[in-house]
Amino acid sequence: MNRVLVERVLQTGQTIQLVQGDITIEAVDAIVNAANDQLQHGGGVAWAISKKGGPTIQNESDAWIRQHGPVSHSHPAWTSGGLLPAKHVIHAVGPVWGDGDEDAKLDSAVTGSLRVADELKCASMALPAISTGIFGFPKDRAAGIIFSAIEKYFPSSQSNLKVVKLVLFDQATVDVFVKAWQDKWGR
Repeated sequence: MNRVLVERVLQTGQTIQLVQGDITIEAVDAIVNAANDQLQHGGGVAWAISKKGGPTIQNESDAWIRQHGPVSHSHPAWTSGGLLPAKHVIHAVGPVWGDGDEDAKLDSAVTGSLRVADELKCASMALPAISTGIFGFPKDRAAGIIFSAIEKYFPSSQSNLKVVKLVLFDQATVDVFVKAWQDKWGR
């Protein structure tokens, strides 16, 4: 069962939460998948989402690639949620650590995910710690960038989003994100 660790209401009215648990069980309008640019969901969060969501997610991902080509950092793809409780999966391509300009690419992936959620008229979404797994992005650095991207998105948008959850699976990631949260916003 997923557990809300901390939450904050931004000045723009959106509730941001840090949640420990499994993103695939979140009953939100959209979950974000930490994807590769070809939408081949073979490892990490992508594998878990594809496995629990059923073959529809990979089939729709393959169709997206055929129609649109590789996915960029700033323009995530999206599919249905398949068998997941979420209606949609937003496939965000985060940076691989060491490829250059990683901070800007991560910011762009988070901002793009928020924008797609709004285009899909989502009121709630959940995202993982994009790029901090097999892509090797340092967790503490990623936490700051993700928090900042979320916070700066809302004042300049007419957003439908009311709740944004950062769903973190393992204890090491939880510990780093909670510390970064406390450093930024206190408890």
